[in-house]
Amino acid sequence: MPDPTIDIRDVQKSYGTVTALDGATLSVGRGETLGLVGRNGAGKTTLFKLLVGHDTPDAGSVTVAGLPPSAGTALRERVGYLPEHAGFPPSLTGREVLSFHARVRGVPADERDRRVERVLHTVGLGDAAERRVGGYSNGMNRRLGLATALVGDPEVLLLDEPTAGLDPAGVADFHAVVDALATETDVTVLVTSHVLPEIERLCDRVAVLDDGDISVSGSVDELRRAAADSVSVTATVAGDADAAAGTLATEDGVVRASADGDRLRADCERDAVFDVLDALREVAEVEGVEVAEPGLDAVFREEVAVGGDVALNGGERA
Repeated sequence: MPDPTIDIRDVQKSYGTVTALDGATLSVGRGETLGLVGRNGAGKTTLFKLLVGHDTPDAGSVTVAGLPPSAGTALRERVGYLPEHAGFPPSLTGREVLSFHARVRGVPADERDRRVERVLHTVGLGDAAERRVGGYSNGMNRRLGLATALVGDPEVLLLDEPTAGLDPAGVADFHAVVDALATETDVTVLVTSHVLPEIERLCDRVAVLDDGDISVSGSVDELRRAAADSVSVTATVAGDADAAAGTLATEDGVVRASADGDRLRADCERDAVFDVLDALREVAEVEGVEVAEPGLDAVFREEVAVGGDVALNGGERA
C-alpha cells in the first residue's frame, strides 16, 4: 500500500496495569473506508485517542497524514472526529454551531461562510441551518456532528458508532452522506460500529481488533468467504416447504435445512451448492432462489467470540 494515510506499527499502550493496545499494526490508504470491529474493551477507543492526538503510544509508531500524535494541533487540523456522543448547545442554530467549529479548526475568516454553507448542504442540513439545534431530531444531530468533523476539510475522518440510536430512516440518511464522501472525495474514513451489517454496507476493508491487537484484516468479501466453509441457499417454493427441507437435510454437504411458510433455507458446504440446487428442484417447484455468503457476524464469531483463526486468501493476518 503506497503512502498510507493512517499507519500504525507495533503500537503498545497501557494504563497502569491494563494493556489497551498490544502490538497493533494497521495501514489505511488514502480514500479508503475501513471498518474497525471488536468487542467492548478491545482497544478501539484507545486507538482513536492516538489517531486524534489526545494520547501517545508507549511503544511503536502512529502517523496520520504523515504526522505523529505528538504533533498536537497540526495533527488535529488534518483529522475530523465524530465521537459516539456529540452534543451541542440547544440554543444555537446549526449554522452557528458550524461557524464556531470552523473558527476552532482554523478555517480562514474569508472562507468560513462558504465552507459552512458547503458542509451544511453536504450533510443535508441546508434547509435547517437557521433552526435551533434543540429542535433537531437525533438523525439531524448526528449529521450536524458529521458536519463539524468535515468543516476543516480533513484528510482523515474518524466515525465512532456513527448511527447509534438512530431510526432506520436516520441510518439510511447518514449512510448516504458517507457514500457521497467516499465517491466524491479522497478523505480516508475509519468507522467503528457494533452493527456489523453497517460495516459491510459502508466499508472497503475490515479489521478485527481483539485484546489490543489487530487479529485479521481484509476486504469484506475476503473475510466473509474465509470465515465459514458454508453458504446459505434460500428459496421460495410451491408446495410443502417443510417436506422439501426434510429431504434436503439428508443430502451430502448440507449442514442444516429449515422452512418458514413457503421459504426454505439450506446451509451447505460451498462445493455442494450446485448439488443442493439440483436436489431442491427434484423435490419442489422453485419460484425463486438466492445463494449468499456468510456475513461479518461469522468473522466476529471466529476471531473474537470463539478465538478462531480465519484463514485468509489475499487478506492480512497479524
